[in-house]
Amino acid sequence: QVQLVESGGGLVQPGGSLRLSCATSVSIFRVNVMSWYRQDPGTQRELVARSTNAGATNYADSVKGRFTISRDNAKNTMYLQMNSLKPEDTAVYYCYANVRSRDDSNYDYWGQGTQVTVSS
Repeated sequence: QVQLVESGGGLVQPGGSLRLSCATSVSIFRVNVMSWYRQDPGTQRELVARSTNAGATNYADSVKGRFTISRDNAKNTMYLQMNSLKPEDTAVYYCYANVRSRDDSNYDYWGQGTQVTVSS
């Protein structure tokens, strides 16, 4: 069973920064896609940023130029650097990974979520 452990959420003022981390329990080289999603109560979970093992990244229009997704292969960890935060970025942020198993099947996994609150 693959585990994704998130950290780094919290309360920050508008214009501030936070960095979220998502550590995987398997080699990151087995991860096909890693992404960050977010969800407000009563809304659908939305894709924030996505990273493939080929190095491609893409972002939601609402965060382009402010958020950066990255990986540290040596630490089997993915990051989301969030700058110039706005109140509308407030949500629970979830880490997602599509992982290739030892039998070459692919499975989806989710982290437990970490709360980000942007407020003065």
